[in-house]
Parts: sequence; C-alpha cells; structure tokens
Amino acid sequence: MKIRKLLIYTVFASVIITVGCKKESTPNNGSTGSTGSTGTTGTTGTTGTTPTPYTITEDFEAGSKTAYAAADINLITGSWNFNDALIGSTAPDVKDGLKSVRLRTGDIAMNFDISGLSQISIKHAKYGTDANSTWQLLMSTDGGTTYTQVGTDISETGTTLVTDSFKVTVTGKVRFEIKKAVGTTRVNIDDIIFKGTGDPGITVGGGTTGPTGPDTTATSNPTSARGVTVGPDAPPATGENSNLFLGNPSNATPSITFADNYLIDQGYYVESYNSTKDEPNWVSWHLDAGNIGSVDRLNNFAAFSGLPPDFFAVQSNSYSFATYGFDRGHNCPSADRTSSTDANSSTFLMTNMIPQAPNNNEHTWANLENYLREQVAGGNEVYIIMGSYGTGGTGATGQFNYITAGSAHINVPSNVWKVAVIIPAGTGDISRITAATRVIAVNTPNVNSIDADWTKYIVSVRDIETATGYNLLSNLPQNIQDAIEVKKDAGI
Repeated sequence: MKIRKLLIYTVFASVIITVGCKKESTPNNGSTGSTGSTGTTGTTGTTGTTPTPYTITEDFEAGSKTAYAAADINLITGSWNFNDALIGSTAPDVKDGLKSVRLRTGDIAMNFDISGLSQISIKHAKYGTDANSTWQLLMSTDGGTTYTQVGTDISETGTTLVTDSFKVTVTGKVRFEIKKAVGTTRVNIDDIIFKGTGDPGITVGGGTTGPTGPDTTATSNPTSARGVTVGPDAPPATGENSNLFLGNPSNATPSITFADNYLIDQGYYVESYNSTKDEPNWVSWHLDAGNIGSVDRLNNFAAFSGLPPDFFAVQSNSYSFATYGFDRGHNCPSADRTSSTDANSSTFLMTNMIPQAPNNNEHTWANLENYLREQVAGGNEVYIIMGSYGTGGTGATGQFNYITAGSAHINVPSNVWKVAVIIPAGTGDISRITAATRVIAVNTPNVNSIDADWTKYIVSVRDIETATGYNLLSNLPQNIQDAIEVKKDAGI
C-alpha cells in the first residue's frame, strides 16, 4: 500500500456535468448529476508557439485486475497503481464498454505524469445496489510526493455514468489520484479523458513515450546489424489481419531484379524497399489490441542484416543529425508494436526509417499515430500503409536532398503520407469494409515548419495514388475502392 503525503484544500471552480452510458456522453436532463465541484489549480502558462490540442482517453478496456490487493497494472496510457480497487466486468459494474474500475476503500493513481493538460474528465457511478458514497480527485505536481484535493468531494448517488470535468491551469507535469473518501460502498470509474495542448509526454498504447526532442542519440560507431525474431504475437502471414491483407500497393516482389521495389516481410510489418533511395517506398501493417502491450520503447536502432549483399545497409548512425538535422523517422511506429521485445525491436531497423523533419516526426506524425491507437483502444482495428516520395526536405539544419553516408546517398523525401482504414474489431473484414467505412489519408511535407495538427494535411486516397503511382487498397472490391478512395475524412 502506498503512503502519500496529503495536502487537502478546496479550490474554487465550476463544474461541467454530462450524463450518459455511451462514449458520446449525450446529455440527459432527466438523470442525476454529481455534487462535486470542479477544481482550478495553479497558474496559467503556455508552451510552444503553435500548441496542438490533444485528447487522450483511458477507458480501462486493456487492463486486467480481478483482486482488490494493491498492485501496479499497465493500461494504454501507462502504469497505474490500484489499491483496494480492481477492473470490473460483471453485470453490476456500470461501464462504458466491457470494463470499468471498481473502487472500494482505496484509490487509483497514475504512476506517470502528463504535460500541457487543461482539463480532465471522469465518468463515474455507484456500483450495483451499493449505498451512496463519496470520492475525491487529487493532483500532484511533484511526481506523486504530495497531493492536493481538486474541488470538493464527489457524491455518488446514481447508477448511470455521470461525467465531471475539472479545469487544470498548472504549467508543467501533473498526475492524478482518485480516492474513496469514507466507507466500504463501491463506485465505478470509467473513461478518464485528458485534454490539453502540446506534447502530453505519453504515448497511447503502453511503454515509454516516443522521442520528444531532436534525434541526437546515435553513437559515433554503428550498432551491430541484426534481423527480426518473429514471435507468436506477429500478425498472420496471410489472410485476415495480415499486413498485406488490403493489397500490395506497388506489386513489390522479393527479387533483386526489382531492387527498387524489393519486398521485405519483417513479420510485424511488410515493406517495399528501394535500394537506390536506401529507404522504404512504403510499409504496411495491421494494428489491433493484441499489438499493444506494455513493452518499453527499446531505441535499439540497427542496420538490417537480411538485405541482399549488393544493397547498401543504412547504419544506426548514418543520418548524422548534427550535420543534416533529420530524425530517424519510423514508418511502422514503435508504439504500434509493444506486445513483445521482438515486436518493438523490429521497428528500430533502419530499413523501417526515413530521414524525417523533427517537427514532422515528433509532433504531426506522433499526433496522428496516437490518434490511431486511440481508435484501437476504443474497440477498432486499423489497416495502415505509410510511405514517402519525392526528393528534398527541410530538417533542423536546413534543406537537403540527400544524406551522404559513405558511398551511399540516402534520399530525403519531400513528402510523407499515410492511409488508415478503421473498422470495428471483428472478423470478416473484407465484407465489413463498405462505402461508409472511415478512411484517413494524410500527405505532409517533410519540412520542419510543418503544423503539428495532422488534420490540416488530410487528402483522399486517390490524391496519394496520383502522387505515387501506387494502387492502394487493391484487394477491396472496385466499387468499394471507388467509394472510399475519393472522400476526405473530417478529422478529429
């Protein structure tokens, strides 16, 4: 059991209350709201010149804890401590989805901090037929050493989920604890929604955060080349949920005769590799809840040992950030493969990298990646293709067409694109992809002046096909392609 110093005081603010049992939290004026008041804390501060809004939801669907005994558990937002609390999925548990927290006499607390937060919202209700009870929201600005109460006690009186939203104006990192006030009556907690701007400092999907600063970690000497160990957590090689299930965009083949359209199956993703450009043309993978675990980001960049002998093997230090100013930008993201160390390690091969402008990689692209993982956390699966094209990008030190690495000239792409097909998790995927299926297509310039808001770069699939010459989503019926490839997504 954790012992925490507790400083409690009431902070004046207003309450925003909505009622509902669905993700939309549709207002229902006939339901009883809570009596808690929203806390306002700290002083106003700003970060960055063009902060991008973020919304991150912890829905507890990825967690498993069936006993009340104190323990840390890994959820999609990070590690949480549950003390006299568990993940409930029974009929009396009030929940939005399949699971919610059941809190008895203890607390649940974040073992991590979040930055740039402006509001936290919490859905809650009393458990089953238990009597009314109360709980408190506490906040820490010193990494969990001390906590202050935000607002007044929340009275739990209803058996439908109610949402309380608390404004936060502290500059810097914060973390939260939800604590039962008195008694042994139980409450359910679900869907904790964090809203803010800038870099939240966490990666949805488990493990540690992705890179949040310039990619300067490459050593002077390259790390040893390696291959991929494909474990049972990898997507199937063929068929539904396989990485090429929706098609091979350029008809890549594993023949050195086609050295600039060379197919590499890495188990956890599949790619078309270009030996002239020394980078992927495109990378394709499937993402579902089984791919997202708690493995930390390994950062073990390395050359791929399985390239044909005539190909130049890009090394872990080939990009020379000090000279060229480009990140080693993942195609298949590290945080999309946290189910095992083998899975995460596969994403750090240099054959999965492109020279990517830091602000594109660390902000625009990271925000899009986080958003797609949030869709998975919400009960969906996603088929994803990412690629790049053109020559000439602008990194932290200026504009370059190529990175010179020994005898090689690694192409700096002018554009970075992604297509994501989002469907509810299930089976029979081809038949479930219809003209109404959501498809996100984004095409960004590879420049450091890029806006962090990925929705500003939404295009259609056909736009990307025109730019690249690829036939995307080619395994879908033609009438479905004609419907979903011409429309532009509305964004968040």
